[in-house]
Parts: sequence; structure tokens; C-alpha cells
Amino acid sequence: MVNVLLMVTAELENLTGLQPQEGCDDPNFPYYFKMKCTNCGEVSQKETCVMLSETVPLPNGRGTTNLVQKCKFCSREGTVTMVPGRGRPLMLEMGQSGKYAPLMVFDCRGLEPVDFSFGQGWKAESTTGTTFEDIDLSEGEFADYCDVGQVPVIVTGLRVKPGGYEDWKYVRRYVWRYGRYIY
Repeated sequence: MVNVLLMVTAELENLTGLQPQEGCDDPNFPYYFKMKCTNCGEVSQKETCVMLSETVPLPNGRGTTNLVQKCKFCSREGTVTMVPGRGRPLMLEMGQSGKYAPLMVFDCRGLEPVDFSFGQGWKAESTTGTTFEDIDLSEGEFADYCDVGQVPVIVTGLRVKPGGYEDWKYVRRYVWRYGRYIY
């Protein structure tokens, strides 16, 4: 079992609180990434979508998970279960100082995420209080104008951390106790 924390940062101009549309635990926010089989090292050619609201039964029949995927090379099955409650929005101060904000924890068994794709469904708030919803980050940037503050609002330099599996940060192992994940 490997718990992986998706960490993001960006250069924010006159914006703060960059996060999925309904917050970091948005059940309908799609996370797109490629998966690497931990058995044979094969990387999926297509991106895989994982959402909190979509669950499937585990192969052994004991519970549910958010993704069950079979490796096309060695035929081993792996699972990814999302662990809500650990994410935070990317604030202006964090972006300016180059710090990363955690978005979501993934409990990975037999699979490793190796690439994350930014897409649609983000929101942020201008420094004057105007909310910008349904932001599309698939092009790697966003630009608009805040009429209230009369300033441009910009998101550029989107990055995920760290290098190697280049887009992920491993975190402490979380343990399921007392009806929740703890460490």
C-alpha cells in the first residue's frame, strides 16, 4: 500500500483559493492521470479518470474503491482509493513563495500515478472577493479580468510535485482506525 498526495502550485496574480469547483473533496471533480503497474513497470497509454463519486467493488468483494484497473502487459489488477479530507486550496501567498498545496490523497495498491492532467472545473477568488468558477486549466493557464477590483486575474506556471514520477509526493502511511484514516 502506497499513499500518494497530489501537490500543486502555480503563479497566481490577484487570485487566491485555487481548488476544484466544490472544494478539495468535490465528489464530481475528475482527476486524470496515467498509471504505472508496480509489478512490471508498464505505463498506461491513456489517461485514467478517478472521481470520489464513482466507486466499484473490490475484486475480493470486501468493500469498494474508486478505480480497479488491469495492467495490459502482465494482467495484474491494481486499485486506487481516494482519501478525502486532506486537501487545501492553493492560496496566493503559497503560490508567490513557491509552496505546494495538497489536493487529494490516493491509496494505491499495485498502481502508481505517473502523470496528472489539469482540466476544467476549477474555481478561485480574486483578492477583491469576486469568485471565478468553472476555470479551464487544460491549456496550463487562465486569464480574465476582475471588474470589481479592476485588475487582471491570472493563473500560470501550473506544476505538480515532485520529480521522478514527476508529479507526485509520497506521504506518510495513513492507517484506517476508529472509522477514519490517521497517521
